[in-house]
Amino acid sequence: MATRGSRSEKVKRIFQQFDGNHDGGLNREEMAALVVAVNPRVKFSDEQINAILDEVFRTYSEFIDGEKGLTYDGLLRTYDDGAGDVDRDFDALGLELMKPEDNAGTSIAADVASSTSIVDGRVMEPHKKQRTAAWAASPNHGIVFDDTWKLVDDLEILIKRLKSKQSKDGKVKNDNSDVYSEGWSRELGPSTELSDKRVAWEETGHHYGVFVKELGVLRSRADGSRSREEAFDGHMAIGKVLYDQHLFKEALVSFKRACELQPADVRPHFRAGNCLYVLARHSGSKEEFLLALEAAEAGGSQWAYLLPQIHVNLGIALEGEGMVISSCEHYREAAILCPTHFRALKLLGSALFGVGEYKAAVKALEEAIYMKSDYADAHCDLASALHAMGDDDNAIKEFQRAIDLKPGHVDALYNLGGLYMDMGRYQRASEMYTRVLSVWPNHWRALLNKAVALLGAGETEEAKKALKEALKMTNRVELHDAVAHLKQLQKKKLSGNGNGNGEEAFIIVEPSKFKTVGEKTTLRADLSTALDIRSFQRITRLNRCDVEQIKKEINETDVPMSYSGGVPEKSIRKASLEEILRRLLKFLNSETFIGAVKAINQKVLSVLDESESGRLDLGMFFAVLAPVCGGSPDKRKRVAYEALLLRPVNEGSNQIRKTDAQRYIKLLRAIYIPSHGASEILEIHGEMDTSLVSLAEFTAMFDDPDWGFGIMSTLLKLEFGDRNRHGSHVCATCRYPVIGSRFKELKSHFSLCSQCYSEGKVPPTSKLEEYRFKEYASEAEAVKDKCMWFGK
Repeated sequence: MATRGSRSEKVKRIFQQFDGNHDGGLNREEMAALVVAVNPRVKFSDEQINAILDEVFRTYSEFIDGEKGLTYDGLLRTYDDGAGDVDRDFDALGLELMKPEDNAGTSIAADVASSTSIVDGRVMEPHKKQRTAAWAASPNHGIVFDDTWKLVDDLEILIKRLKSKQSKDGKVKNDNSDVYSEGWSRELGPSTELSDKRVAWEETGHHYGVFVKELGVLRSRADGSRSREEAFDGHMAIGKVLYDQHLFKEALVSFKRACELQPADVRPHFRAGNCLYVLARHSGSKEEFLLALEAAEAGGSQWAYLLPQIHVNLGIALEGEGMVISSCEHYREAAILCPTHFRALKLLGSALFGVGEYKAAVKALEEAIYMKSDYADAHCDLASALHAMGDDDNAIKEFQRAIDLKPGHVDALYNLGGLYMDMGRYQRASEMYTRVLSVWPNHWRALLNKAVALLGAGETEEAKKALKEALKMTNRVELHDAVAHLKQLQKKKLSGNGNGNGEEAFIIVEPSKFKTVGEKTTLRADLSTALDIRSFQRITRLNRCDVEQIKKEINETDVPMSYSGGVPEKSIRKASLEEILRRLLKFLNSETFIGAVKAINQKVLSVLDESESGRLDLGMFFAVLAPVCGGSPDKRKRVAYEALLLRPVNEGSNQIRKTDAQRYIKLLRAIYIPSHGASEILEIHGEMDTSLVSLAEFTAMFDDPDWGFGIMSTLLKLEFGDRNRHGSHVCATCRYPVIGSRFKELKSHFSLCSQCYSEGKVPPTSKLEEYRFKEYASEAEAVKDKCMWFGK
């Protein structure tokens, strides 16, 4: 990647190319020529060109020099804000950087009148301009006071001394003395760009302690300045130098002090937010960005150019906390404020994919790629979204494009491997996972998936080796189960249904041929539905959230009344709902919480928000979650009833309307028993039954096996017993150890796991006209049953 120096030189050459009258500014005609030239494949209409120019001249008004137009600093700022790609535009124009001898005796100030670095009537000394980072030379956000230069000089000496001493001790890694930040931070996510450049300082040794002590002296000098403005300038400069050298903790101290000196200034809050994010203090980062946003909005047009980036970085900080739906709002706002901000669109697309809104994700990612065709991360995420929508052919093309752009793109390689696995192309999948491991040797999931791919390809010995290697990296229980599975497959010479050798692993039997023995044996259809709900519980961890927490939220959440469609309701935005979920699932880490929100958004919110307005009935939402939370069945039903009392039509009463109870049951079934679909919901539209329903009557409606949520009894059985193991028993079809209930066929004496039983799978060697199954929740039950049979 280009350094800041070469980057600014490229912008300078682009500026000179289009400054036809050499007046130090790009007027509308010259800017229009630039826009068209750097987008050769786009056919702009006059209206589009005018709209783009209006946006540029409005957003960067402080860089407009009268009739001359946009100054060099203004053009540089547009690129800094992500409005364009310097390298791409430079190459598209076929320009070359000036050789040193061509540029001798000239400066930006000589070529571009508006970029002369004159601040407070003082000209920056040439040697300082040449040796310092670009931010310091900026007339808008650089060093203002002469004494600040002395602080910077002394600080650079301290840093060089520390680096020298730690290098001798072998404690400083990744020396980047010639590489520094490009000023305002952009994509703050865990990018390879940051990790590749980051310097690892040893912060516990004697030398570092001496450095911090001497740094404190410099800060005291800044505090002793003649004015608050000069003290602010000093602390900001110290913070920026420290940030550029990846001394983030110390940089944060300086930016915090600058915040105290000028609380209404956007820049120190923004910088502090960047530091906190890099230090993985996401909550503090979010708070600083919120303060920056508040200050920017209060400051009018002065900070308009920075607003899109504040929204982007705030969105990234929110993602760090797991608040992906909330982050989407800020990415959208950034894209609205700066329509050419391709990073905002990419981040929006990735976040939408993260919450399962695939169509919207594809649209945003395609727009980002349209603006920056070599954006590897955008191609990768677009491929994932297309795969999720079932468009595998185009997904493969996009993954391959990402890999072509960046051969070591781990996410693209790993996800392409998963796609090939889904398609049954096991050999290709194995190749992808091998490439992942060449970049990231300790990626145990890639190694596990490689083993599964090799197994699918019939290479059992290689699969065993890969599994053993994975076991050395992690001791997770699923790996032990995979090893046991491999052993069983070796014994039975089975490797999957339709494996190419003419041997089937199972046959699927129609439901009518499955009969149950005993009252405790679960029906196949009921188990299938309950397993789906149980899977939802596992992903969301809602069963670990006591239903009393929902009751607490019902009592404490104050939601204003709204009258959308003329009907009074307490509705809430999805982003606000996400905050409630964060409190309910506070025991989850950020990554797991994102997965939970995705599952809830896809399964629950998509049904409740039929009109796609982005607002939801809070009472109904709480009521729908209550049955799958932790707690006794009676407690779950009671909280669901109390949640429905929260609805405006029931407020002030101790009973709910019958139509509300009916609609709730229909929604519950549509969400958790989707085979019944939305047709049941439509049945109650238009009914105006105003009769009331007590808790007892509501419970009876809820428990109705045909028209209620009678599946809850089966769900409870799974909650209490789906981790039970049955000794050496393995499933006759999938060959995995039986976990949960064991279903024994009483004539052929084979056993099935819950999943295979629910799917109607039986071994091909046991073809019967009718299958009679008995369920054993534990091996103790099976032993007891066997003893009773012998006792007869």
